[in-house]
Amino acid sequence: MGTHEDLAFAGVTAIAAKTRSGELTAREVTDFFLDRIARFNPELNAFITVLADEARADADALDVKAQRGEERGPLHGVPIAIKAENDVAGIPTTFGGAAFTTPARADSAVVARLRAAGAVIVGTTAMPEFGIWPYTESVANGATRNPWNTAYSPAGSSGGTAAAVAAGLVPPAIGGDGGGSIRLPAAWCGLFGLKPQRGRVSAAPNASLWGALGTIGPLTRYVEDTALILDCVGGGTEGVDKHVAQALPTTLMEALQHAPGRLRIGVSTAAPLGTVLKKPARQAVETTAETLKDVGHDVFEHDFSYPPALALSFVPQFLNGFSEEAHMAEHPELLERRTRRGVRLGKVLGLTSPKMVHKAEAKSAEIGEKLMREVFSDVDLLLTPSVPHPAVPIGQLDAHGFLPAALKASGVASFTSPWNAVGNPAATVPAGFHEGLPLSAQLVGPFNSEPLLCQVARQLQDATDWPALVPPQGLEP
Repeated sequence: MGTHEDLAFAGVTAIAAKTRSGELTAREVTDFFLDRIARFNPELNAFITVLADEARADADALDVKAQRGEERGPLHGVPIAIKAENDVAGIPTTFGGAAFTTPARADSAVVARLRAAGAVIVGTTAMPEFGIWPYTESVANGATRNPWNTAYSPAGSSGGTAAAVAAGLVPPAIGGDGGGSIRLPAAWCGLFGLKPQRGRVSAAPNASLWGALGTIGPLTRYVEDTALILDCVGGGTEGVDKHVAQALPTTLMEALQHAPGRLRIGVSTAAPLGTVLKKPARQAVETTAETLKDVGHDVFEHDFSYPPALALSFVPQFLNGFSEEAHMAEHPELLERRTRRGVRLGKVLGLTSPKMVHKAEAKSAEIGEKLMREVFSDVDLLLTPSVPHPAVPIGQLDAHGFLPAALKASGVASFTSPWNAVGNPAATVPAGFHEGLPLSAQLVGPFNSEPLLCQVARQLQDATDWPALVPPQGLEP
């Protein structure tokens, strides 16, 4: 497969075009990426499980269908990895820990929809236990490393997902975002990460992902890849979903066929209480703002105050989200000590009681309506930092109990978590580098603005050509 080395960073839509046309077989593409996983994953530790035999068998089956002249799906033969909180039939859904050992009996809705679109599932990606932390480190699986510098963290909780895509081990991978867990790893790994609106993607067989906070979506190198995947997995309900977003008037791929027109884009570098915005992160926002001006938008300062009550409403939902998952553990004695202490703390303080969680969700909705009036009445999109600083070295959770780790983590997610609480779609876009590590900025839109976010992100992609920037292939620091 040496002649196809460019496949590593070609992206989903380009690879799908080759497999759908017959230029490449699904098996050729699958073998190529499985080879890259075998070569680079031992150093990156991006995968928990690699389904090599199953992936090859699935690819062969797709090739047989193609030979018969059967219709090829939009993701025909595209290898994809799945964050370890989503059910993949035949293997345990580990949530990044060691407390679950029984294989899932069926695919989750997202995985089933990916397979129906022709994707080849190659494995599951690493995450901190239950996605609690913005660093992909766990007792069960160790630390996942950032491909740009393997001494650094890829963030979390979808850190394995981000590391795998950034290093070209898979074209896309699925993540989940309950406080920034798509956008943070995208930010530290130089990728595009769109958190869809609450209820845009089914969480089935679960009713939700962390109640009203979480949503599922891909991390990709190209905006069009995210659009294509969300078109395949988004929309509708599996009958068990707690939240269902209003249907979009167009597919995201159709939206990318059109320019968004001249937009009002407000820029805010105001930091939530207690957050220190470092100079590189501020410069990333300023650089992105200049690019948005260059492509024709009205860009102006639009600072606002993050309501302190928003953080207070986030905490009970956050604690309850992972506590509910921890209570499902088959081997609770194998849960991490930090996790057990977090569950206990939420219960002792009464923060995870049904009454308190319901009150927190209601408060989030109230604040969300206020932010829609105050923030989006005069702007079409909001540009903010995505993280307060570039990537940090691995080992962030070493020797930390739950509370110290939570205090450290809250700062990292301070610009992303508010939009989980209120449910708006938001996206991280690459914005240059600082000392060899990726920088980024965050675009936030009102409800049902995923098409607009993709259109503007695509303009930034075209203007900066960020997909052409890839990590060193030796992967050593």
